[in-house]
Amino acid sequence: MRYVRYLCIAIFALALIAVALANRSMVSLRLLPTEVSGFFAMNPEINVPLFIVILGSIIAGLLVGFVWEWIREYNQRAEAARQAREMRRLEREIARLKGEKYEGQDDVLALLDRAS
Repeated sequence: MRYVRYLCIAIFALALIAVALANRSMVSLRLLPTEVSGFFAMNPEINVPLFIVILGSIIAGLLVGFVWEWIREYNQRAEAARQAREMRRLEREIARLKGEKYEGQDDVLALLDRAS
C-alpha cells in the first residue's frame, strides 16, 4: 500500500510540474479593475508567472476549506469532549462504588465476586 501511495504522489508531482512548465508566461495581477482604480488614484500591480497564480489559488482554496470545516465541526468536537469527561467521571464513580461494596470483605472473595 505504501508503494501505491508513493506512485500517486509521484503522478501528482509530475502533473504539477507539467502545469508549471506549460504556464510559464507572465501575467499581471491588479488589486482593482482599471475602471475603479481611477477613483483611488492608485492601482497596485504585480507580474508573476501564471502557474504561481494557479497553484496559489489551489492552496488558498484548500486553506479556506480546512478552516471552514474546522469551524463547522466545532459542535461535534465539543460534544465528544463533554462525553469523554462524563465517561471519566462515571468510571471514577464505578471504581468508588465497587470499593465501597467490597470494603471489609476478604480480598479473594471480592475478586471472585467481581469476576462473575
